[in-house]
Amino acid sequence: MKYLCLIYIDEKILEALSDAEIKELFGEGRAYTEQLRESGHYLASNRLQSAQSAATIRVRDGNTLITDGPFAETKEQLAGFILIEARDLNDAIRVAAKIPSGRLGCIEVRPVA
Repeated sequence: MKYLCLIYIDEKILEALSDAEIKELFGEGRAYTEQLRESGHYLASNRLQSAQSAATIRVRDGNTLITDGPFAETKEQLAGFILIEARDLNDAIRVAAKIPSGRLGCIEVRPVA
């Protein structure tokens, strides 16, 4: 079954990291992606640009409303995702718990319909 691991991070925490810390974090992420490939869990992943580059679109009664940035007022923003194949939710949680960037925020694990 497919599961989407949504990675949420407070962008201010990322901005506070030194270049060396970011390089280390991204290196750990690449290494973990390789482990997921080797184990057969990996399907796809990508990092997202800053939430400030986002737009939220709502269509109501034929009218389109566009808001700059994310709609939700929250400290943690969606920073990226990893799509995995896992036996069940417990396996997906085990895999997601090892995502290095999860140390800076949280990982939401959701089954793909």
